[in-house]
Amino acid sequence: MQPVTHPIVKDLVLIGGGHTHAIALRMLGMNQLPGLRITLITDTSHTPYSGMLPGHVAGYYDFDECHIDLRHLAQFAQAQLYIDRAVGLDLKNNKVLCANHPPVAFDVLSIDIGSTPAKVDVPGAAQYAIPAKPVPQFLQHWNQFVEDFANNPQQPMHLGIVGGGAGGVELALTMQGRLHQILQAKEHPQQEQPQIHLFQRGAQLMPNHNSWVRRHLYNLLMNRGVQVHLEETVSEVLPDKIHCESGLQVECDYTFWVTNASAPQWIEESGLKTDSDGFILVGDTLQSLSHPHIFAAGDIATMVNHPRPKAGVFAVRQGKPLFENLTAFLLEKPLKPYKPQQQFLGLIGTGDGEAKDASTPRSAIASWGALCWQSPLLWRWKDYIDRKFMQRFSDLSPMGNGQEHKIPNSKSILPLVSNSLFLSSPINKGGVRGVKEGSPNPTMRCAGCGSKVGSSTLERVLQRLQLQTPNWTQREDILIGLGTPDDAAVIQVPAGQVMVQSIDYFPALLSDPYIFGQISTHHGLSDIFAMGATPQSALAMVSVPYASEDKVEETLYQLLSGAMNVLYQAQAQLIGGHTTEGAELAFGLACNGLAAPEKLLKKGGMQPGQVLILTKALGTGTLFAADMRLQVKGRWIDQAVHSMLLSNQEAANVFVEYGATACTDITGFGLLGHLMEMVKASGVAVELDLEAIPVLEGALETLEKGIMSSLQPQNLRASYYINNLPEVSTSPKYPLLFDPQTSGGLLAAVPAGQADLCLATLQARGYAQSRIVGCVIPRVEEVKPVAIATI
Repeated sequence: MQPVTHPIVKDLVLIGGGHTHAIALRMLGMNQLPGLRITLITDTSHTPYSGMLPGHVAGYYDFDECHIDLRHLAQFAQAQLYIDRAVGLDLKNNKVLCANHPPVAFDVLSIDIGSTPAKVDVPGAAQYAIPAKPVPQFLQHWNQFVEDFANNPQQPMHLGIVGGGAGGVELALTMQGRLHQILQAKEHPQQEQPQIHLFQRGAQLMPNHNSWVRRHLYNLLMNRGVQVHLEETVSEVLPDKIHCESGLQVECDYTFWVTNASAPQWIEESGLKTDSDGFILVGDTLQSLSHPHIFAAGDIATMVNHPRPKAGVFAVRQGKPLFENLTAFLLEKPLKPYKPQQQFLGLIGTGDGEAKDASTPRSAIASWGALCWQSPLLWRWKDYIDRKFMQRFSDLSPMGNGQEHKIPNSKSILPLVSNSLFLSSPINKGGVRGVKEGSPNPTMRCAGCGSKVGSSTLERVLQRLQLQTPNWTQREDILIGLGTPDDAAVIQVPAGQVMVQSIDYFPALLSDPYIFGQISTHHGLSDIFAMGATPQSALAMVSVPYASEDKVEETLYQLLSGAMNVLYQAQAQLIGGHTTEGAELAFGLACNGLAAPEKLLKKGGMQPGQVLILTKALGTGTLFAADMRLQVKGRWIDQAVHSMLLSNQEAANVFVEYGATACTDITGFGLLGHLMEMVKASGVAVELDLEAIPVLEGALETLEKGIMSSLQPQNLRASYYINNLPEVSTSPKYPLLFDPQTSGGLLAAVPAGQADLCLATLQARGYAQSRIVGCVIPRVEEVKPVAIATI
């Protein structure tokens, strides 16, 4: 996260990463509003661009060419990114309800979530049909089908597409083209192609287009071998068949549903004014008719004065007007009406040409009112337009130092303001709506105890946290904790047990305080698990970015909600802590655990003949270093976060179950640094299998670019202990030995006879990346203790 250079006083929350929000967010990043915190809530870190999606199905574009990386975009705009799904709105309290986060507070809200499949009453459709939206799920099914077909092209296959609008027709053409390419590549040109059936309830395909386009595409489909079933209403979908009301029955192994979409039900249930299909009704300024502080755009919105089809071109055109009106609303300036164009140019790809051979002609059909045309030139034009649009989101440079970035040759949105960290809230002239202008004597931010978060703020947060966990009960061994106003917590150590303590604290590596709170807590508890102890309690240390009182409360609530969620699962309790305000979010825990002295797992317990097992993949250090430079794919960070959110508690239990005698967690000093602590303490040597070490997706790519953590040079000093260093130092995996990990896995020494069963148990209990990475051998004097095997 970037340091806060102006106190946060307003929250703008964007739900959804659609085309409109992507453009608006980019413009907000280039024209930053002092005092404004932006949060993007999206259920995926990569949003598809509809203009290139058919080309992706056809194999013309790879995933990254046709998807906007929302992690990059959010970081460019210095926005918080919550990977989650909105499920409702609390309009009374101005909060977004999420599937996996605590409620998210907003002052101004914008919604751009596209549309969802319309509720289908056709029997079997919900169970067996694959809807075209949401796109990520559709692509998952399609890519799996393509892979299965490529591996077994001789297997007869039948596909059904329900819906003869532009989406269904283009999908049929691109699917047919992709499958034809596979047969050509497999040198099975005479092999019978999969049969594709297109079902349309009406008498004509694409009823919103002119007669030439309808007729031309119908003939094109027939010439390609696609079976078009007009005036056929699907009445039932079975796992391998489609039934129609006419009595027609067609064998279909896969059924894709491309009919009219609708709005999710929670939109209407929230109290926003909607049309008959549940889409948000908005005026010419893109504001909700019922709630002017809520904006909506893209497919989810219906402009009452200018209704238009649900098409991506309109969503793209709304990006700049939405940005301008959000900014004007926040600055308490007049909003500008927006009127979309009456007609739009439809460019429909025909799915011909080879996926990997750009010289093979591809074609597109242009439809503009009564005008129409097909030509390879149109495809090249369409490809140019689409690539130019996507380039906006790939040519991003990291924002830094709180500087305002202006769009070249455009009207300035905000006057520059002081860059001081000590501005009070309200902030100076140029800030967001609701802030007093020109505070002549800003309050200086104090240090020492004057930097603490106010007691009333803290009290409200703790009350909300307790309401969030109604089944929370005080542990008997915690005599004084959060529930009492004493100066310190008091805990009891049961007879026959010892107290195990550890502390960790670091700045946020993610912009989502709830997820950061969880990761930090997993990281802090990991030392307790590695010692074979059971967590008992924790003290929190928090630095919250400068903000108005209510914004401090929300940040602290999100952060501690994540922390207490993890503590609750570990049956430990938060018993106190210390909070301050600062330039950036930082968090840590002092963790306490209990263990029987004779059952402690120590680093000095390794014995020759044992096997080394690692429970998580490596790579978080290089990945997050690359993330700071916008040199990493969002999905790589998603997988790294998934790994960091995996608790080490059950892994520790498994190691104890299978007789581990030594254990450590892999964190800041990297695999080799922590392993050397075990080697020195045990007086042994080790052999490592470098190729067996699991690696997070993308880590080798970022290392290849020379991107490493700032701690890596110090960790590299452990290379002194490698006895065959010249042989291994050129391996692509070699730098991973020194990569610092956040919430990394456990490394344990297990008896060789138990190793295979221990590994299988770990993998069965959720540690899919667990691997045997080496063995313990006797130490030989005057020989460096680490030998590394490679291929």
